[in-house]
Amino acid sequence: MYPAEIVKPMREELTAVGFNQCTTAESVTSAINQKGTTLVVVNSVCGCAAANARPGVRLSLANDKTPAQLITVFAGVDKEATSEARSLMVPFPPSSPSIALFNDGELVHMLERHHIEGRSADIIAENLKEAYNAHC
Repeated sequence: MYPAEIVKPMREELTAVGFNQCTTAESVTSAINQKGTTLVVVNSVCGCAAANARPGVRLSLANDKTPAQLITVFAGVDKEATSEARSLMVPFPPSSPSIALFNDGELVHMLERHHIEGRSADIIAENLKEAYNAHC
């Protein structure tokens, strides 16, 4: 577990743009199973989360179509919530960071760590915008 003061600014990068922080399995399940689209970000303290994932996600929201709901869990902190989110991302193996788009509870788009690491925030944003345009 990471200390709260360490992850607070990393959480706020997403909550400041409208993400709801899920800390329980129930809150994750409830959000994903709602009708419509839900973007789930598995947040992380790693460098690729800071340089690529969080900025890419924020940039992606500047689009005509966006997910109805935005939620995030923090790997290494919100253990129960992260485990539940990852269980709904099967068949993809657990990775941090990762970004998943659900539509009516069904996984329709996934970015694993290997899709994030080494790619610019702009490339991640464009990938997500394409998914939003197709599913939102």
